[in-house]
Amino acid sequence: MKIQHLEGLIAAPFAPLDDKGILDLSKIPSYYAFLKKNKVKGAFINGSTGEGASLTLQEKKAITAAWAECTQGDSEFKIMVFLGGTCLSECIELAQHANEMKVYAVSMTAPFYFKPSDVHMLAQSCIAVAESVPDLPFYYYHIPVLTGVNLPMFELVKLLDQQLPNFVGVKYTHEDFMDFQSCLSYKNGKLDMLWGRDENMLSALVLGAKGAVGSTFNYAAPLYNELMAAFYNHDLTQARKLQQQSIDMIRLLGKYGGIAVGKSYMKLVGMDMGQFRLPVKNMNAKDFISFQEDVASLDFDQFKSNL
Repeated sequence: MKIQHLEGLIAAPFAPLDDKGILDLSKIPSYYAFLKKNKVKGAFINGSTGEGASLTLQEKKAITAAWAECTQGDSEFKIMVFLGGTCLSECIELAQHANEMKVYAVSMTAPFYFKPSDVHMLAQSCIAVAESVPDLPFYYYHIPVLTGVNLPMFELVKLLDQQLPNFVGVKYTHEDFMDFQSCLSYKNGKLDMLWGRDENMLSALVLGAKGAVGSTFNYAAPLYNELMAAFYNHDLTQARKLQQQSIDMIRLLGKYGGIAVGKSYMKLVGMDMGQFRLPVKNMNAKDFISFQEDVASLDFDQFKSNL
């Protein structure tokens, strides 16, 4: 399989829920238009930000179908479907559905309840799923902070490259820059290595990353597009300044409770995606007032995504 090296920002969209926590697919076409307007190049759906672990199998299929329908004919906007990881049979079913929907690619994490004991068992798990859709590009999703599986990706990519024809790369959401650079350098840059930590994107660009998948690209895409432009124009002073703005913005996620804060940011840009499902803690009304004050102090309006 010829490997395409994606460039630019790929957003990890939030699950579109109504105020009762019910899936609202009607929000997806406007979500797609919103991302396109802000020069986002694709969507990595049903992942961590998209609450994939909290969605039913049928809900994941419905979201995939909705994104596929509204982006049909837009070959420049890549839909990547996260399959999960714990139940491999469900991953295979979701992969085959994604293939029927004619999306760009699929991705999975390590099984995170019964964890693979070593990189060989992880490779076997990936192969079991990816070989069910041999014509669809397959990315491994490395996010040890959530899966608890922190095996060296350099060893995994060597195994998958030898055994899985449709393996194309890794969505790398971790801070091991030595491992990431080794994967980037593998066979003269053969693989598509997508960076997954928004708060240190600049460091990944220095190593040679060209594409990134991130949750904050949903509501601050102009900031990151400007950061990448500054880097490519050799203006490291500006690039560092913009990266610090990203860090200051992301620090508020920690201050106000974690991943669900992203949906509060979305409300501030006019895209209400509801709240996260249990067991994730959502922001209460009192904290939302304080959050808005903190966001205003960042000059968020100067770099936020726009409707």
